[in-house]
Amino acid sequence: MKIVIAENMDGEVVAEISRLGEVVYRPHDLNLALASADVLVVRSATKVTAELLKNAPKLRIVARGGVGLDTIDTKECERRKITVVNTPGASSNAVAELALGLMFSLARQLARADSLMRQKTWAKKELAGSELAGKTLGIIGFGRIGSLVGKKAHALGMKIIYYNEVEAKADYEARSDTLENVLRQSEFVTLHVPSTPSTKGMLNAQRLALMKAGAYLINTARGDIMDEEALYAALKGGKLAGAALDVYSTEPYSGKLLELQNVVFTPHIGAGTKEAQLRIGGELVKKLKELLAK
Repeated sequence: MKIVIAENMDGEVVAEISRLGEVVYRPHDLNLALASADVLVVRSATKVTAELLKNAPKLRIVARGGVGLDTIDTKECERRKITVVNTPGASSNAVAELALGLMFSLARQLARADSLMRQKTWAKKELAGSELAGKTLGIIGFGRIGSLVGKKAHALGMKIIYYNEVEAKADYEARSDTLENVLRQSEFVTLHVPSTPSTKGMLNAQRLALMKAGAYLINTARGDIMDEEALYAALKGGKLAGAALDVYSTEPYSGKLLELQNVVFTPHIGAGTKEAQLRIGGELVKKLKELLAK
């Protein structure tokens, strides 16, 4: 059994996977390594395309450590009878905490305060912020992560409204509404939908125009659900007070949003906690054991 781990993973997880077979870890030439591979383990950076799969005639399993399967050509895997698994719940808390942290950063101008202090500028009067308590948080996508963000934000005293394509319920006070009404009513909007044909570009100029003047937008979901040109215009023109982004249409990101001072940037670190990585690894190992035992 040959298992190719294409990307960086926690050492403990690699050791556990190594007990299941011969492991090739982060090969210099992925195509060459796949020639004799039975299992491919990826995170978010490796795109498992039909072209890549041509190099893997023996492949039985593609295992992704993370949420969503948008980086994997699932149709080609199905045609080739390759089993595809992921770890949808393992990183939920890490992403939810990051979304909340980004909200605090926007509301209190933490990134700007840090930058000014490093420039030896004491801008106390310029850095008046706002509190999250009492504000309306609109959650677009109310699945594992979105509902968890709402639960944490509700505990802070925020009013929660949400939009979900299918019916969803919360175990705390939260109100479901249309996408348009959620955008109109919220001081903070956070995105938690997967990348699908129906969600790509869903936050476009027309929908951003519906948002409250001075609202904040947070995206820790997928970069392609946001029209970055429209977001740039809304931020530069003053329609939105700020945005916080962990995901981008192209990664690594080097676009013109970086010119703006009212945006907080992080480099796709939503699942990047020690705890989440161990949960992801544990879930991957469990699923691989089950599949390989068949």
